[in-house]
Amino acid sequence: MVPPVMKSCIPCTRLAVLPFLPLALSCAFPAFPALAQSAAPTVVLSERVVTASRVATPITDVIADVSVIDRVQLEQAGQSSLRDVLASQAGVQIAPSGSYRSNTGLFLRGASSSQTLVLVDGMRVGSATSGGAALENLPLERVERIEILRGAASALYGPDAVGGVIQIFTRAPSKNLEALTNIGLGSDGQKQAGASIRGSTGADGTTGAIGYSLGVSREMATGISAIATPASLYYNPDQDGFDATSVDAKLSARIHRDHSLRLALLRSDTNYTLDATPFPNPLGLTALTADARAKSGLNNATLQWSAQWQQAWRSTLTLGHSEDQSLGDYFRISDGASGGATRFNTRRSQVSWQNDISLDKDVLSLILENRNESVDSNTAYTETSRDVRSALVSYAFNRPVWNVLAVVRNDDNSQFGNVNNWSLSGGYRITNALRAVASAGSSFQAPSFNQLYYPSFGNPALQPQRNRASEAGLKYQRDNVSLGAVVYHNDIQGFIVPSTNVQSSRAALRGVTLTGDVQLDHTSLSLAYDYADPRSYSSNSSVSAQDDLRLVRIAHHVLNARVTRQLDAAVSVFGELRLSTDREDNNLAFSGRDLLPGYTLLNVGANWKLRKDLSLLARANNLTDAQYMLANGFSMPGRNLFVSLNWNL
Repeated sequence: MVPPVMKSCIPCTRLAVLPFLPLALSCAFPAFPALAQSAAPTVVLSERVVTASRVATPITDVIADVSVIDRVQLEQAGQSSLRDVLASQAGVQIAPSGSYRSNTGLFLRGASSSQTLVLVDGMRVGSATSGGAALENLPLERVERIEILRGAASALYGPDAVGGVIQIFTRAPSKNLEALTNIGLGSDGQKQAGASIRGSTGADGTTGAIGYSLGVSREMATGISAIATPASLYYNPDQDGFDATSVDAKLSARIHRDHSLRLALLRSDTNYTLDATPFPNPLGLTALTADARAKSGLNNATLQWSAQWQQAWRSTLTLGHSEDQSLGDYFRISDGASGGATRFNTRRSQVSWQNDISLDKDVLSLILENRNESVDSNTAYTETSRDVRSALVSYAFNRPVWNVLAVVRNDDNSQFGNVNNWSLSGGYRITNALRAVASAGSSFQAPSFNQLYYPSFGNPALQPQRNRASEAGLKYQRDNVSLGAVVYHNDIQGFIVPSTNVQSSRAALRGVTLTGDVQLDHTSLSLAYDYADPRSYSSNSSVSAQDDLRLVRIAHHVLNARVTRQLDAAVSVFGELRLSTDREDNNLAFSGRDLLPGYTLLNVGANWKLRKDLSLLARANNLTDAQYMLANGFSMPGRNLFVSLNWNL
């Protein structure tokens, strides 16, 4: 993908942490037991998480800062896109480039899109040129589960996992035959339809059993104008819509009592219009005379063989291939003449062999990986391919009162040589309900192909960014109450400033995350508050304002809240609130910065079970019609309504 032409930044004033944060951290937990005693019990303790340690672990034993979004939550949320779901999660901020589907920046704990690793069914996805994943290519309807791991995770997952990992699992086979279909309509021409079938032959776990899941999804909208600012050179008050189609399949086979195979396939194509002009621009097009179209595609395939060689030894061999397509076409509106085309495609091949050895309650994991990524572009890159060979060892100590996870990893990058990373994390159970957790570790990130080689922008002299991260927190889990508080600090040496591609001395990603989930009778409440203060420094001392720059497009304070009320067996209603303070962004007209004001969003909706096999969802987003921007100059949807019918046939 083409890097935007940005201007240099001017210094900004440091903002202080909210004064009540230290008080909240020190005083929050003592009050929780009394609240928990009034709640009815729910069964949540059996849930297991994979992403936190690469081994399925009960969520009550997970040390890392993790969120899990399962299919039930996705259906209750009624969100229309993956970026909306992620934006409501703790530690996540987004910056879309206008309208309902577009290129979207993703910031996890203040780390940029290129510093956040996205996996689909265990396979890395995203662009090797820009470094980020195209969220618009991942249809929410076909997602089974999402796990979000916050915090530096390069020791577990290799380069790029500086801010964390988002792992997306597509729909899985089911024990019973299910046929599903849905249709939906909404404001700004929103239309959605999907159909799927899944099931299995033979009893679960028996030799010869086959599971299957097949689905197709289609979404479109006439949209809104992508550019919000009339003064922008790219302003065109037209409608910028999208059309997205996806097909996926997942097959599993029990070929032996101790051996199974799983194949996961996903094909997604998203076409959307935008307000832009080509570079170079042989026809002299302007935003008003250019028809600009983008095509974003994802082809993802994963084949996995799981083998239980002995009672204490399990191995998993995974073969994966991913293609990220990013195409652009420009036409003159008057006669359809071609004004230029761009192509920035990425191919990745990946092999991973994981061996998990159980030693009583402990688990030793030995993993070997090999990954190749290559660029196919009509832009001349000096280098178009690189390989990364990796080996890691992890050991999980599991005791009734404490847990420890130790990881060491070596990556051999064909461009930058060998690098070692490590992490050490631990959790101590203060009471049955309250745990103290802490972790420390290192990460490594190689520059993207754009940062190294893009004409007039790249710098082949750039070196990998290296960082040390640490965090500490408290986790409370009792009956229907789940609460968490985490303080983190991630120091990046040799930080590459995204807007200027200049390698500064360092950056610091620091902040606080507070979360809470409470179920009281028929009402559930979820809260997530984030304080983020990511900054870059041109010198180690950072004694002057010129050395201290707030990273762009990230708000200091964000609060997400959701309340759901079950009115009766058939009807539930929900409300969502998001409060965000201002953020800075690069000024597009001169070398400086603009302040994007804070905003408040209110969403409401209802789920109505019309009969056993038919349900209705109605959702009103941005109820107050707030006007706001998450990226300078780009529009966000105003008040809009979406209604869908879902059949379980």
